[in-house]
Amino acid sequence: MFFGRNRETGAEWLVVGLGNPGEKYENTRHNVGFLTVDELAGRLDIPVQKLKYRALTNTARLGGAPVLLMKPVTFMNLSGEAVGQAAAFYKIPPERVLVISDDVSLPLGKLRIRKSGSAGGHNGLKNIIQHLGTDAFPRVKIGVGQKPHPDYDMADWVLSKFTGEDKKVIAQAVERAADAVACYIQEGPDRAMGKFN
Repeated sequence: MFFGRNRETGAEWLVVGLGNPGEKYENTRHNVGFLTVDELAGRLDIPVQKLKYRALTNTARLGGAPVLLMKPVTFMNLSGEAVGQAAAFYKIPPERVLVISDDVSLPLGKLRIRKSGSAGGHNGLKNIIQHLGTDAFPRVKIGVGQKPHPDYDMADWVLSKFTGEDKKVIAQAVERAADAVACYIQEGPDRAMGKFN
C-alpha cells in the first residue's frame, strides 16, 4: 500500500470518517469513522487537525492518490455540510467521496464496503446524501453490533463506549477498515469488496 506525506494542495479523493467531536464521544460506537481516520493519520504520520470546511482535515497520499482526510466537527446529523463544502471546493465527484461509518445492523467488527446505497437509518449518511444530491458514493461500514434488547434506546446504544473484549474487536476492525480504504483507492471497489466484505 502506498502511504506518504503529500506536498500537493489538491485532492482527488475525500476520505470522511463520521463521528461526533469532543471527549464525551471518544471511543463510542458512533465514532468508529473518526477512529479509522485517526488510524490512517497515524500510519501516515500526519495530524488531522486543520480546521477547514467545518471539519478537521489534512492532505496525504493514500493508495497512490492525493486524499483529503476529514473528520466533520458539525456533529453527526450535519456531516453533509462539511462533506458538501469540501467536495465542491476540490471538485471531487461523489464516487470519490469515501465515507467511513458505524453500522448497527452488522455484527461487531464486521466490515461492509458498498459503492452506493441508502442511508439505512444512519443520520450522518442521510445528511451526506442530501448535500451531495445522490447516494452514489462509496462507504466502508463498520459493524458495532445490534442494541442488546428491543427496548434499548438506539441513541443510547450508538453513543455507548466500547469496553472489554468489544474494545479489542473494534481496534482490529478499525485497522482492517484503514486497509480497506487504501485498497479501495488503489485497487478499486471490486477488489476491496472481494477482500474485505
